[in-house]
Amino acid sequence: MPRRFTSLTRPAMRNLQPGQQVTEHGITFRRERSGDGVYSVNIMVDRRRIHRVIGRESEGVTRHQAEEFIAAARTDARRERLNLPEGRKTPLGFREAALRYVERLEQEDGKNIKAKRRQLNQHLVPFFGDRPLSQISSFETECYKRDRGKAGAALATINRELAVLSHLFNKALEWRWLKAQPAKIRRFQEANGRILYLTKEQCAELEEAAAQDQNENVHAFVVVGLRTGMRHSEILAIRLEHIDLERRIIWIPKAKAGAREQPITEDLAEYLAKRLQMLPPGCPWLLPSPGSRTGHVHTIRKAFRRSAARAGLDPDQITPHVLRHTVVTHLVQAGVDLPTVQRISGHKTLSMVARYAHQSGSHIQSAMSKLQDRLDDVEQPTSAVDRVADRRD
Repeated sequence: MPRRFTSLTRPAMRNLQPGQQVTEHGITFRRERSGDGVYSVNIMVDRRRIHRVIGRESEGVTRHQAEEFIAAARTDARRERLNLPEGRKTPLGFREAALRYVERLEQEDGKNIKAKRRQLNQHLVPFFGDRPLSQISSFETECYKRDRGKAGAALATINRELAVLSHLFNKALEWRWLKAQPAKIRRFQEANGRILYLTKEQCAELEEAAAQDQNENVHAFVVVGLRTGMRHSEILAIRLEHIDLERRIIWIPKAKAGAREQPITEDLAEYLAKRLQMLPPGCPWLLPSPGSRTGHVHTIRKAFRRSAARAGLDPDQITPHVLRHTVVTHLVQAGVDLPTVQRISGHKTLSMVARYAHQSGSHIQSAMSKLQDRLDDVEQPTSAVDRVADRRD
């Protein structure tokens, strides 16, 4: 049944003075200073605000067209409700989906939840807001990439955020919040830049600088990091019950590539044995922090920056993750085969470890020298090089 208008009538609109307006049933007519009139719509449909300028009176736009727009918006909403997953009466907005996504991940013991929550709250939710999850398009994801780039975010940072968005979409399908993938997400192509690592001398200087820091945990962090190659978060979350000094391993139950045993060096085992004796009785963590919610350190970045600067290193480039790069690089340069390096570092794939094989040519040249020495051990009448020289003569 058509709505009856008592305020937004033709006589009322004709009598409006410039700057005045009249609103009824979500339709607004405003008289501009030029004398022209503008129709706009501001309504709520399925808990979603729709605000549109319909057009000008001089363009032939009438109140009837504004009414048709409202009717069409509500028809589209009803049509969308018919396609909603079972049990929902309104479309699932991105803000609500993000909240439920994190809650589900916590129940499923998901990975990197803290980082996902931060990326959602700081960037993804402010951009997509209450937009229905099923209506997010590839165009909107490209706009997100553009806006984040303009804000100065690095390509790798944007890609990590897009990975969270993609994972949310995939989980929404798995949990039957969606019936189809709403958008195709295209990530940036990242350049394979030079991997930073510390020399043996720099490692010693960093350890000494960390030992002088006011935060006694940073020295333990550096010692463990330079002898295992464990990730930043893995070191901070080491529990004493997961340290086996006899077998020389640290159990990592929530590693990025799945639970694993981390082998440790003999001198690290000796260091840990001494540190365990120094910790307060009943303390369950290797790096305790009584003031934190969980009882252990959650970040070591400030103390690490101080230690790096004290060691004469650039704290903007030498981050905690550089310790991991350092261990893997030195293992490769020492001639350790890549599958063994992967076993130590806990990388998901061998190709990720292979990147480190190109960081320094010295170990490659050393390997070629060994090949030459091996071939030279066999006495031959004339070497291949000499035969080529003879032909040229």
